[in-house]
Amino acid sequence: MKQTTERTKKVKKEFNPRNAIFVFTSFAFICAAILFSLIVYDVLTIDSLLSFQQPIKMALSIVCASLGLIVFGILLTVSIPPENIDDTNKGFQDYSIFMIFSFMLVSALFEELLFRGIVQNLIFVFTESAWIAIGMTTLLFLGLHVQYFKKPIMLLNITVPSLVFGWVYFKTNNILAPFLVHFIMNFGITMLFKYNMIRVNHKS
Repeated sequence: MKQTTERTKKVKKEFNPRNAIFVFTSFAFICAAILFSLIVYDVLTIDSLLSFQQPIKMALSIVCASLGLIVFGILLTVSIPPENIDDTNKGFQDYSIFMIFSFMLVSALFEELLFRGIVQNLIFVFTESAWIAIGMTTLLFLGLHVQYFKKPIMLLNITVPSLVFGWVYFKTNNILAPFLVHFIMNFGITMLFKYNMIRVNHKS
């Protein structure tokens, strides 16, 4: 118990959510500017980035994907040994709801603008294959989460959601869809931890 508390304090000391929010917000603006340039130069179109032609389909995709990923996260959390769970994941829930909300919002926005908006779209332009674009983007997405390489089972917690985000984006042609799924999943799981509705399995 003492060691867990010390690890959490160490995570909080090393991780400053206010600084992270500023950094992610700055990067999100840069990604938005790049996407605007890609549209201006006809590499991408508004319809492939922010289509609202099928709002019901988009809403259903967001709800189903979000709930499915939350259930997946819960099952993964309670089924793997606690030593295989990254310390950062254990510590996020100790911050205020506003701080968690803000961080999860801007981090999901940045990651989706970069990976689904820019990377996945560009790969699709060159390969003309949705699943090749989703797969290659997922590999690059894994590279952003280097902290999980020491605990490989946690890579499932990145790989599966990334594949779903990519699929939701191509299904809806709206970057807001994977962004909302990403945010709802992260925020939902963190809230479940924060209020002890799920706990890390401490069985040997």
